[in-house]
Amino acid sequence: MRNVTILAACLFTASVSAAESSGEYIARISDCVACHTAEGGVAMAGGKKFPTPVGDIFSTNITPDKTQGIGNYSYADFEKAVRQGIAKDGHPLYPAMPYPSYAKLSDEDVQALYRYFMHDVTPSAQPNKENAIPWLLSARWPLHIWNWLFTDAPATAVESAKSEGNAALVKRGAYLVEGPGHCGSCHTPRGMAMNEKAYTNADAEYLSGAMIDGWYAPSLRGSGMSEQALKSLLLTGKSKHAAVSGSMAEVVTQSTQYLTDEDATAIAQYLLSLKSTKPETVRAAATTASWSNSSEAGKVIYNRYCSTCHGLEGKGTDDNAPSLINNPLVMVDDPTPLFRVIAHGAETPTTRGSVSFKMPAYGGVLSDNEMRDVINYVRKSWGEGNSEVSQQDLAGVKKASH
Repeated sequence: MRNVTILAACLFTASVSAAESSGEYIARISDCVACHTAEGGVAMAGGKKFPTPVGDIFSTNITPDKTQGIGNYSYADFEKAVRQGIAKDGHPLYPAMPYPSYAKLSDEDVQALYRYFMHDVTPSAQPNKENAIPWLLSARWPLHIWNWLFTDAPATAVESAKSEGNAALVKRGAYLVEGPGHCGSCHTPRGMAMNEKAYTNADAEYLSGAMIDGWYAPSLRGSGMSEQALKSLLLTGKSKHAAVSGSMAEVVTQSTQYLTDEDATAIAQYLLSLKSTKPETVRAAATTASWSNSSEAGKVIYNRYCSTCHGLEGKGTDDNAPSLINNPLVMVDDPTPLFRVIAHGAETPTTRGSVSFKMPAYGGVLSDNEMRDVINYVRKSWGEGNSEVSQQDLAGVKKASH
């Protein structure tokens, strides 16, 4: 009888451990730590700043501390905050918290998250920071109207279970992308009310690309990449001919590198199933006559500073410097992302089994004229007809990038 009791206790412990481990995995792929951890701060204790059009928002303490965190949250309180954006005291959360996507989380995953936060996360009494929003714009009640207009009811019966076959992989990938991964938060265009224009593949605008914080989150529809290339970008931040930068580098570091191989495959399969929204006729390349001598001057600068890694033909170097051909930062109309990479440099994530590649910053090396010229050369050569950047355009881009 004693042996049976010990065995039962061991089985119970293993079950709890597995559930908590599952919660940690869901927290990772939901990118909780990246948003709720300030640089150099305590994990999940909040304080990270998010600039918005109405002012700066600071993430909150979501450790199980009972004074500053969520230690007093019941499961019902937690579920309502995660899937509906309503805090324990009833006030609506700002949609910087991606609860419109988390509404798709399954009951099983929300329960696992709750167990993880209450039992595995270390409590911290770090006080929450006040949001820096002018008082006229800081009222919370309009968010109830925003939620009514732009969010869906929580999907309490979403199927996230894995099963066999390619269709099941695509279904699992859809769940991960649309739910915990909340990929649409960056890769879907937003409306006048800063709402995502779509939350599922039922709308062609979903994942069709968007500018965010001066970076371009490219369209994930019809990317032309292979399954292996997509998986490599998710797990390491780079593939044979491409690399991530900007906000996505943090997502890889804190979140997607922890995906299981099966889930990374599922996401890749789902993205490959999406139809491209690009028109069938590609934009004609810009004619030489429509450009000033800026791009020709930029060729000299490119050959001197850039060609060693990216090549004279812009093809990059395999598994190292990304190709400039079909590169989203080069092809997007807005030159801001390309300027930011050239001026401030970029670094791919350092992940498990992958060493980062660092591009140096040339903002202190090139003059404004030289910066304009090299941007124009790159955009003329590989930008599919993007317009020329003037000195006035560059001044506006520089101001927006600081």
